[in-house]
Amino acid sequence: MNKSLLSASLVALALAAPLAQAHTAGDIIVRAGAITVNPEADSSSVKVDRGPLAGADLGGKATMSSDTQLGLNFAYMITNNLGIELLAASPFEHYVKLKGTALGAANNKLGTLKHLPPTLSLVYYPLDAKSTFQPYVGAGINYTWIYDEHVGSEASANGFSNFRASNSWGMAWQVGADYMLTDNVMINGQIRYIDIDTTAYVDNNAVAGGTRAKVNVDVDPWIYMVGLGYKF
Repeated sequence: MNKSLLSASLVALALAAPLAQAHTAGDIIVRAGAITVNPEADSSSVKVDRGPLAGADLGGKATMSSDTQLGLNFAYMITNNLGIELLAASPFEHYVKLKGTALGAANNKLGTLKHLPPTLSLVYYPLDAKSTFQPYVGAGINYTWIYDEHVGSEASANGFSNFRASNSWGMAWQVGADYMLTDNVMINGQIRYIDIDTTAYVDNNAVAGGTRAKVNVDVDPWIYMVGLGYKF
Protein backbone atom coordinates (compact mmCIF):
# COMPACT_ATOMS: atom_id res chain seq x y z
CA MET A 1 0.00 0.00 0.00
CA ASN A 2 2.73 2.43 1.02
CA LYS A 3 4.83 1.43 -2.01
CA SER A 4 1.86 1.98 -4.32
CA LEU A 5 1.17 5.37 -2.78
CA LEU A 6 4.85 6.38 -3.10
CA SER A 7 4.97 5.24 -6.73
CA ALA A 8 1.80 7.15 -7.53
CA SER A 9 3.18 10.26 -5.84
CA LEU A 10 6.43 10.11 -7.82
CA VAL A 11 4.54 9.70 -11.09
CA ALA A 12 2.31 12.64 -10.20
CA LEU A 13 5.32 14.82 -9.37
CA ALA A 14 7.04 13.86 -12.61
CA LEU A 15 3.93 14.74 -14.62
CA ALA A 16 3.41 17.99 -12.74
CA ALA A 17 7.06 19.14 -12.96
CA PRO A 18 7.83 21.38 -15.95
CA LEU A 19 10.06 19.70 -18.53
CA ALA A 20 13.32 21.63 -18.67
CA GLN A 21 14.38 21.67 -22.29
CA ALA A 22 18.11 21.61 -22.91
CA HIS A 23 19.95 23.03 -25.92
CA THR A 24 18.47 23.43 -29.39
CA ALA A 25 19.65 25.02 -32.62
CA GLY A 26 19.85 28.80 -32.40
CA ASP A 27 20.26 28.94 -28.62
CA ILE A 28 22.80 31.34 -27.12
CA ILE A 29 24.31 30.10 -23.85
CA VAL A 30 26.27 32.21 -21.37
CA ARG A 31 28.06 30.52 -18.46
CA ALA A 32 29.97 32.13 -15.59
CA GLY A 33 31.79 30.72 -12.60
CA ALA A 34 35.05 30.13 -10.77
CA ILE A 35 37.80 28.91 -13.09
CA THR A 36 41.17 27.55 -11.93
CA VAL A 37 44.27 27.22 -14.11
CA ASN A 38 46.66 24.60 -12.73
CA PRO A 39 49.89 24.53 -14.81
CA GLU A 40 51.85 21.29 -15.15
CA ALA A 41 54.88 23.43 -16.10
CA ASP A 42 57.30 20.84 -17.43
CA SER A 43 60.35 22.87 -18.48
CA SER A 44 63.76 22.56 -20.04
CA SER A 45 66.84 23.36 -18.02
CA VAL A 46 67.79 27.03 -17.65
CA LYS A 47 70.40 28.04 -20.23
CA VAL A 48 72.42 31.18 -20.87
CA ASP A 49 71.82 32.23 -24.48
CA ARG A 50 73.43 35.66 -24.56
CA GLY A 51 76.53 37.34 -23.11
CA PRO A 52 80.00 36.11 -22.09
CA LEU A 53 78.54 32.91 -20.60
CA ALA A 54 76.41 32.05 -23.65
CA GLY A 55 75.97 28.29 -24.01
CA ALA A 56 76.23 27.55 -20.29
CA ASP A 57 73.59 25.13 -18.99
CA LEU A 58 72.56 26.11 -15.46
CA GLY A 59 70.32 23.05 -15.03
CA GLY A 60 67.23 23.27 -12.87
CA LYS A 61 63.72 23.98 -14.06
CA ALA A 62 60.88 26.51 -13.93
CA THR A 63 57.60 26.10 -12.07
CA MET A 64 54.37 28.11 -12.04
CA SER A 65 51.66 28.57 -9.42
CA SER A 66 47.95 28.03 -10.03
CA ASP A 67 45.33 30.79 -9.97
CA THR A 68 41.54 31.11 -9.81
CA GLN A 69 39.57 33.83 -11.56
CA LEU A 70 36.14 34.56 -13.08
CA GLY A 71 35.51 32.31 -16.07
CA LEU A 72 33.07 33.04 -18.89
CA ASN A 73 31.72 30.85 -21.72
CA PHE A 74 29.75 32.13 -24.69
CA ALA A 75 28.19 29.43 -26.87
CA TYR A 76 25.97 29.34 -29.95
CA MET A 77 24.14 26.14 -30.91
CA ILE A 78 24.53 25.43 -34.63
CA THR A 79 22.32 22.33 -34.37
CA ASN A 80 20.67 20.53 -31.45
CA ASN A 81 23.92 18.64 -30.89
CA LEU A 82 26.70 20.92 -32.11
CA GLY A 83 27.81 24.31 -30.81
CA ILE A 84 30.59 26.88 -31.10
CA GLU A 85 31.99 28.13 -27.80
CA LEU A 86 34.36 30.90 -26.73
CA LEU A 87 36.16 30.65 -23.39
CA ALA A 88 37.15 33.91 -21.72
CA ALA A 89 38.23 34.90 -18.20
CA SER A 90 39.52 37.71 -16.07
CA PRO A 91 43.35 37.84 -16.17
CA PHE A 92 45.24 35.03 -14.46
CA GLU A 93 48.38 35.81 -12.47
CA HIS A 94 51.09 33.22 -11.78
CA TYR A 95 54.25 33.17 -9.71
CA VAL A 96 57.22 31.86 -11.68
CA LYS A 97 60.02 30.14 -9.76
CA LEU A 98 63.36 28.64 -10.70
CA LYS A 99 64.75 25.75 -8.70
CA GLY A 100 67.79 23.49 -8.82
CA THR A 101 69.97 25.74 -11.01
CA ALA A 102 73.74 26.01 -10.65
CA LEU A 103 73.33 29.73 -9.92
CA GLY A 104 72.15 29.88 -6.31
CA ALA A 105 70.86 33.45 -6.62
CA ALA A 106 68.41 32.30 -9.30
CA ASN A 107 66.75 29.64 -7.17
CA ASN A 108 63.53 31.07 -5.82
CA LYS A 109 60.70 33.25 -7.00
CA LEU A 110 61.76 34.90 -10.24
CA GLY A 111 58.66 37.04 -10.69
CA THR A 112 55.06 37.12 -11.84
CA LEU A 113 53.20 37.22 -15.12
CA LYS A 114 49.61 37.59 -16.24
CA HIS A 115 47.84 35.93 -19.13
CA LEU A 116 44.53 35.74 -20.96
CA PRO A 117 43.60 32.42 -22.62
CA PRO A 118 40.79 32.98 -25.17
CA THR A 119 39.81 29.58 -26.60
CA LEU A 120 37.44 28.87 -29.50
CA SER A 121 36.00 25.34 -29.56
CA LEU A 122 33.58 23.12 -31.44
CA VAL A 123 31.43 21.31 -28.86
CA TYR A 124 29.37 18.14 -29.30
CA TYR A 125 26.33 17.29 -27.12
CA PRO A 126 25.44 13.61 -27.70
CA LEU A 127 22.08 13.45 -25.88
CA ASP A 128 18.61 14.38 -27.06
CA ALA A 129 17.67 18.04 -26.70
CA LYS A 130 14.92 17.06 -24.24
CA SER A 131 17.42 15.66 -21.73
CA THR A 132 17.90 17.86 -18.67
CA PHE A 133 21.42 16.46 -18.25
CA GLN A 134 23.69 17.45 -21.11
CA PRO A 135 27.28 16.11 -21.10
CA TYR A 136 29.55 17.36 -23.87
CA VAL A 137 33.02 17.10 -25.36
CA GLY A 138 34.89 19.72 -27.33
CA ALA A 139 38.11 20.60 -29.11
CA GLY A 140 39.48 23.87 -30.39
CA ILE A 141 42.28 26.38 -30.65
CA ASN A 142 43.76 28.49 -27.88
CA TYR A 143 45.74 31.72 -27.99
CA THR A 144 47.46 32.64 -24.73
CA TRP A 145 48.51 36.27 -24.42
CA ILE A 146 51.18 36.71 -21.74
CA TYR A 147 51.81 40.21 -20.44
CA ASP A 148 52.70 42.33 -17.41
CA GLU A 149 55.79 40.29 -16.51
CA HIS A 150 57.61 41.55 -13.41
CA VAL A 151 60.80 40.48 -11.67
CA GLY A 152 60.28 39.89 -7.94
CA SER A 153 62.03 42.05 -5.34
CA GLU A 154 64.47 39.29 -4.25
CA ALA A 155 65.38 38.43 -7.84
CA SER A 156 65.81 42.12 -8.63
CA ALA A 157 68.18 42.48 -5.67
CA ASN A 158 70.23 39.64 -7.17
CA GLY A 159 70.61 41.48 -10.47
CA PHE A 160 67.74 40.01 -12.50
CA SER A 161 65.73 42.29 -14.79
CA ASN A 162 63.70 42.47 -18.00
CA PHE A 163 61.67 39.29 -17.45
CA ARG A 164 59.41 38.41 -20.40
CA ALA A 165 57.66 35.39 -21.89
CA SER A 166 56.38 34.59 -25.37
CA ASN A 167 52.71 34.17 -26.31
CA SER A 168 51.39 30.78 -27.40
CA TRP A 169 49.07 29.06 -29.88
CA GLY A 170 47.90 25.53 -29.08
CA MET A 171 45.14 22.94 -29.14
CA ALA A 172 42.52 22.69 -26.41
CA TRP A 173 40.28 19.81 -25.32
CA GLN A 174 37.38 19.76 -22.89
CA VAL A 175 34.67 17.66 -21.25
CA GLY A 176 31.77 19.12 -19.34
CA ALA A 177 28.12 18.90 -18.46
CA ASP A 178 25.08 21.13 -18.02
CA TYR A 179 22.18 20.25 -15.76
CA MET A 180 19.05 22.22 -16.56
CA LEU A 181 17.32 23.66 -13.48
CA THR A 182 14.70 25.43 -15.60
CA ASP A 183 14.22 25.97 -19.33
CA ASN A 184 16.84 28.72 -19.14
CA VAL A 185 19.03 28.24 -16.04
CA MET A 186 21.65 25.51 -15.66
CA ILE A 187 24.46 24.29 -13.43
CA ASN A 188 27.71 23.67 -15.29
CA GLY A 189 30.97 21.88 -14.63
CA GLN A 190 33.89 21.50 -17.05
CA ILE A 191 37.49 20.32 -17.31
CA ARG A 192 39.93 21.42 -20.00
CA TYR A 193 43.46 20.61 -21.06
CA ILE A 194 45.26 23.27 -23.10
CA ASP A 195 48.58 22.99 -24.91
CA ILE A 196 50.49 26.15 -23.91
CA ASP A 197 54.21 26.47 -24.68
CA THR A 198 56.26 29.55 -23.87
CA THR A 199 59.88 30.63 -23.75
CA ALA A 200 60.80 32.89 -20.84
CA TYR A 201 63.83 35.21 -20.81
CA VAL A 202 65.49 37.18 -18.04
CA ASP A 203 68.60 39.39 -17.97
CA ASN A 204 71.29 39.53 -15.30
CA ASN A 205 74.03 42.08 -15.75
CA ALA A 206 75.32 41.45 -12.22
CA VAL A 207 76.66 38.03 -13.27
CA ALA A 208 78.27 39.47 -16.40
CA GLY A 209 77.35 42.36 -18.68
CA GLY A 210 74.84 41.39 -21.36
CA THR A 211 73.95 38.04 -19.78
CA ARG A 212 70.54 36.63 -20.66
CA ALA A 213 69.06 33.27 -19.63
CA LYS A 214 66.11 31.44 -21.12
CA VAL A 215 63.94 28.46 -20.30
CA ASN A 216 61.33 26.67 -22.43
CA VAL A 217 58.18 25.85 -20.48
CA ASP A 218 55.39 23.45 -21.42
CA VAL A 219 52.73 25.09 -19.26
CA ASP A 220 50.02 22.65 -20.42
CA PRO A 221 47.49 23.44 -17.68
CA TRP A 222 44.48 21.52 -16.49
CA ILE A 223 41.60 23.97 -16.17
CA TYR A 224 38.58 23.46 -13.93
CA MET A 225 35.39 25.53 -13.91
CA VAL A 226 32.14 25.31 -11.93
CA GLY A 227 29.33 27.81 -12.32
CA LEU A 228 25.88 28.71 -13.58
CA GLY A 229 24.60 29.26 -17.08
CA TYR A 230 21.70 30.99 -18.80
CA LYS A 231 20.19 30.09 -22.16
CA PHE A 232 18.71 32.80 -24.38
